[in-house]
Formats: sequence, C-alpha cells, structure tokens
Amino acid sequence: MNDALYEFSTDPARIDAARVHELVSRHTYWARGRPREVMDAALAGSRPYGIYRRDTGAQVAFARVVTDGATFAWLADVIVDPDLRGQGIGKLLVAGVVADIEPLGLRRTLLATADAHGLYEQFGWQPVKDEFTWMERPGTGAVTRGADA
Repeated sequence: MNDALYEFSTDPARIDAARVHELVSRHTYWARGRPREVMDAALAGSRPYGIYRRDTGAQVAFARVVTDGATFAWLADVIVDPDLRGQGIGKLLVAGVVADIEPLGLRRTLLATADAHGLYEQFGWQPVKDEFTWMERPGTGAVTRGADA
C-alpha cells in the first residue's frame, strides 16, 4: 500500500457518517440493511476511526471501538471500500486502531469475524481461550441475525 495515498485518523469530526452507513449497511455480512439512525447511534457511542484519501479527503475505510476505556474493548464494523480491498488499507486501519487503544492498558479487546482471521492475527488477536463460557442475550433491535457480530 502506498502511504502517500491514504492516511489514518482518530478524529471523530472527519467521519463521513453517510459514507460509513453506506459501507456498513450495503457491503457487510453482519449489518446489511442497518438503518441510518442505528449506525449514527453506534457512532455516537464509540471511538470511530477512518482511512482517508490524502488528495480528496474521501473516506475509504472505517472501524469503531466500543470501550469503557479501562478494562475492555470491542472492535466492530471494520470495513474497507470493496473496490480498494487488497491494497493494505485494512492493515493500516487495524494498526492505527491498535496503536490508539494500546495506551489504555485494556485487559481484553474482542472482535468477531467470519473471514478475516489472518488480518487480525497479524495484530495479536487469537481465538478466545475457553476459560469462560460466553453467553449472549439476543435483543429486538437493529437488523438481521448476525448483525453487529
């Protein structure tokens, strides 16, 4: 990837909420059809990250972290523009997220993925050890089953 073309940002003011909604609701398996108001609420309750073209400022990738800032975080909604995949943009995004949350000294950062294990393993993620039995309480909100995985 050419770092001269793209830049990582932690600035919430740079997030293009309409573009993020388009990427997440149209191009993901976990949140297809997510309503805009749900995406906006998720943005408001998260630490958002973006990758932007240096020449135009256009947002080409997005991720968000939900965290208490002290013990736990969840990496969610990691998405790269489908037309730009395979250029290292996802690596730039995840590296930036990791660098931003590392100083928090969190005990655990979780994520769920069906198809990007290799990407996340490069940054230290590993399968959840069986020290706990995870449980979930399904809700009535947002979109289809599998949403927000």
